[in-house]
Amino acid sequence: MGRPAPRAPRAPNRREFFRRSGGAALAAAALPLLPLRSTASGPVFQHGVASGDPLADRVILWTRATPPDAAATSVTVNYVVATDPALTQVVRTGRVRTHAQRDFTVKIDVTGLEAGRSYYYRFTALGASSPVGRTRTLPAGGASRLRIAVASCASHAAGYFNAYRRIAERADLDLVLHLGDYLYEYGSDEFGNVRPTEPPTEAITLTDYRTRHAQYKRDADLQELQRQHVMAVIWDDHEVANDAWRNGAENHDSTTEGTWSARRTGALQAYYEWMPVREPADRKKPQRSLRLGDLAEIVLLEERHSARSKQLPAPIPVPGVGQGFKASGRFLDPTRTVLGAEQEAWLEQVLAASTARWKLIGQGVMLAQLKALGRTNADGGSIFVNPDQWDGYPPARDRLFDLIDAYPPLTAAPNVVFLTGDIHSGWANDITRDPNNPDVEAGGYDPASGQGAIAVEFVATSITSPGIADPDGTLAALVRSQNPHVKHVDLDHHGYVLLDVTPERVVGELWIVDTVAAPSGVEAFSVAFEVRDGQPHLVPSAQTAAPASAP
Repeated sequence: MGRPAPRAPRAPNRREFFRRSGGAALAAAALPLLPLRSTASGPVFQHGVASGDPLADRVILWTRATPPDAAATSVTVNYVVATDPALTQVVRTGRVRTHAQRDFTVKIDVTGLEAGRSYYYRFTALGASSPVGRTRTLPAGGASRLRIAVASCASHAAGYFNAYRRIAERADLDLVLHLGDYLYEYGSDEFGNVRPTEPPTEAITLTDYRTRHAQYKRDADLQELQRQHVMAVIWDDHEVANDAWRNGAENHDSTTEGTWSARRTGALQAYYEWMPVREPADRKKPQRSLRLGDLAEIVLLEERHSARSKQLPAPIPVPGVGQGFKASGRFLDPTRTVLGAEQEAWLEQVLAASTARWKLIGQGVMLAQLKALGRTNADGGSIFVNPDQWDGYPPARDRLFDLIDAYPPLTAAPNVVFLTGDIHSGWANDITRDPNNPDVEAGGYDPASGQGAIAVEFVATSITSPGIADPDGTLAALVRSQNPHVKHVDLDHHGYVLLDVTPERVVGELWIVDTVAAPSGVEAFSVAFEVRDGQPHLVPSAQTAAPASAP
């Protein structure tokens, strides 16, 4: 087995930790923003504005125009895009009609924009004006630095979106990347009891999912995030139902909740109506890549509805954890998949064609191995704990590793950074085929030097969704003792990851908030790791300063 990591020191008292470090974010928030808003706008534009899916020359703008007459069937909406917040330097104007058939939502693909530039926009309809939003196109050609916030897992019922507000207050971001579980399907008190859900029961029908999206979009903190920053989003499971796969979900009972096909069709229709994303020809296949000049390419993977095989049960009792499983039997069936053959081939083509310095792969479930009992691959005695993540699909993960190993440009390093959500905890991992085998020459991994790693992974903790209580770090220490490729794990805080990308390195900073039980303005820098050009393993790093010239 691999060498166990030393026991982590006892975590500091939570209140004392935030007292000492809570002001660290002030420097990043000191740059100019649009005027901050604390309440939603009037009844017509009560769901705010948003922008997303940016390219170098275009971006999606979104809003909803709520008609005062419940019997209305359509609304005419005007929009303006300018290069200044006062909207005097106008570059685009237009008019669209939205209808009850799309729940009065509006999406406009504004083209002909300049690369790497901020723009400002506003909608008007029914005699009312929306808030002014800010968006940004992606850079083209040479780019020397990028700042990206990474978020996931926001249960409205589980708490207040304080981390969203902290991201909104940053003026140093080029993009916000959301990795799924933007909303949750559960009803009131089923997955958190801080705030009630709308509707109060579980979301199952198209109307239910529209109502749930509308509730989230009325949240003032989420509104401010989406008003201030352009977003790139990919779903995970809860946008439809827990532990979704291509023909069902753990949280779907066809005997009482109708067919899975009907439920998913309604949920995805609401998703494409209410989210600032382009709609693909096949709604179940939103995988895409975004090129940020020569510096980075973001690849977004779909891991739920297009091809994923059903999760297998975990039959082995694991004290203190629940159930576990070994990578044996049906788990080794090579036909079981997360991405599917079509998406695997597409990913291979994207990686082969990319000339970007960094490949940032955004996806839903953790790629690094998570073991309750760590053994080498040859031993076969490892006990894994989560069959829903890549651990439950070993041959599929091996194929993904093969894509990285086969990166074509012989003079260039793959420089692959996986960005992950889902697990409601913060992680920094080396990606390696056999983390518990210390013999690098035999395909193993040396946790001291990082030799044997082929990529790295940053896992963003949740915005609000509950993790595992671990106030003194005991469980985190156990995780690290069995998983030497795990450089950091935080099981019970909420927050986000800040990526600082340059040609020389990618730094991942974990930022955490003090509470989600009530509104709070306190956040703290937790820890940072970096991966350097051509050296695919993590090393400790430090908090980065915001650029002098922010977006």
